[in-house]
Amino acid sequence: MSDTFASRPATPAAPCSCTHTATAAAESAEPAPAAGRFGPTHALILLLCVLALGSGLFLADTPLESVFTLLGGLGAIGAATLAAAGGGRRLLAVLAEAAVRDAGK
Repeated sequence: MSDTFASRPATPAAPCSCTHTATAAAESAEPAPAAGRFGPTHALILLLCVLALGSGLFLADTPLESVFTLLGGLGAIGAATLAAAGGGRRLLAVLAEAAVRDAGK
């Protein structure tokens, strides 16, 4: 151990900038951006997880019918969760647009 003296500043440290930012955002008229939105990064992570799970099940000699059934069920649960969390309007709009495009073919 060293016997050197470590000096400390005489003035207290400045407050964290995150508290100032949160206070300023609360005082402004504009709403703060939502932190929990589903974005492309989340979609990529879920895609990689589904591919890894499917590959792992296939390598474990699980029948393909069971793998597809499981992954389809997981996808349906994920879609239902996103629809419930987002109010379902955006998902219904996408499904309606897909139905209209398919009917035109």
